[in-house]
Amino acid sequence: MGYFVALLWTALALTVIGARSVEARATQYVVVNPYTGLAISGFDPVAYFADAKPRSGAPDLEYRHGGAVWRFRNEGNRAAFAEHPDVYTPRFGGYDPVAIARGVSVPGHPLIWLIMGQRLYLFYSNEARSAFEKQPERVIEAAERKWPVVARSVAP
Repeated sequence: MGYFVALLWTALALTVIGARSVEARATQYVVVNPYTGLAISGFDPVAYFADAKPRSGAPDLEYRHGGAVWRFRNEGNRAAFAEHPDVYTPRFGGYDPVAIARGVSVPGHPLIWLIMGQRLYLFYSNEARSAFEKQPERVIEAAERKWPVVARSVAP
């Protein structure tokens, strides 16, 4: 009986993991400064949503998640991120979706950004951001399709 229950729990866990695998693949590799360990150059990921602009986080308001150090402007932003990191982590880990759609990994710049469909995207140039804005669904679909291959190039 114990073996059957363990097998059932394993099957259930694999089903849940499988249902979330597309999103996990698109967020598990985060752009991190190799010298500081900071994600998105120390900018507060929640501020893009709460303040509608990028804001630097504070060294005394850090949170470790996904192999990176995230900084925040205030305790509320840190708590929001800790509760829902999947919501506030930049899509594709902060890599530019336009570059990913082309099959390459290029870190996005935290000052060149856009929120689309309740997700934060970072871009390596204003031109890439403009290209994304013209056809966001097409770029996202292509980036999602190519991300598994591109992610292998950024894997630690």
